[in-house]
Amino acid sequence: MIELRRSIERGYADHGWLKSFHTFSFAGYHDPAHMGLGPLRVINEDRVAAGKGFATHGHRDMEILSYVLDGALAHEDDMGNGSVIRPGDVQRMSAGTGVRHSEYNHAADQVTHFLQIWILPDRTGLEPGYEQKHFDPASRRGHLRLIASADGRDGSLVVHQDARVYSGLFDSHETATLGLDKGRLGYVHVARGQIAINGQLLQAGDAVQLQNEDTITLDHAMQSEVLVFDLPR
Repeated sequence: MIELRRSIERGYADHGWLKSFHTFSFAGYHDPAHMGLGPLRVINEDRVAAGKGFATHGHRDMEILSYVLDGALAHEDDMGNGSVIRPGDVQRMSAGTGVRHSEYNHAADQVTHFLQIWILPDRTGLEPGYEQKHFDPASRRGHLRLIASADGRDGSLVVHQDARVYSGLFDSHETATLGLDKGRLGYVHVARGQIAINGQLLQAGDAVQLQNEDTITLDHAMQSEVLVFDLPR
């Protein structure tokens, strides 16, 4: 079964300095039909205005991935980490027993466009942790590059959940196929461009949820960047 979710169907919040689309229920946006998929709880597409950002705030018991599409995002937390996340970088913060952090766009004239992804951990009360890696375009061109997994295989970030997250860049005749084990859930979010997923043509911001499907097939792409999630039920 394939369920299509168009970009315009997502929740939306405009805070002036922050414009955010919510794939699943988040903050003031509540839709009982879209509370998440398996342990995947949040995909927010955020645009942060120049010189603005998220002041210090706290999280608990969540695996948080930040995936920058354009611009840069400065991160600081009470674990002593300080970094700047740019396109191609992916950051994983395990909130565990509690962590406080801030995120800012310090650019004077550029909007930061990024995806904020929350995955429920396989257990609560973990020690907070942080990791950041760069996945260059060549490693993602024309195929799905594993960027997060439970065991950190292939140089991916480690998430405390039986979930695998892939990133891919596709254009023209580039295609890819990902097998799904029986009982697994698939979710594909199109970050840019257009691409067909199992025959469904998607544009930027669109997504598909897959249940009881053996494979995820990506083709007919035009300057597309996608995230693919392989999830437990």
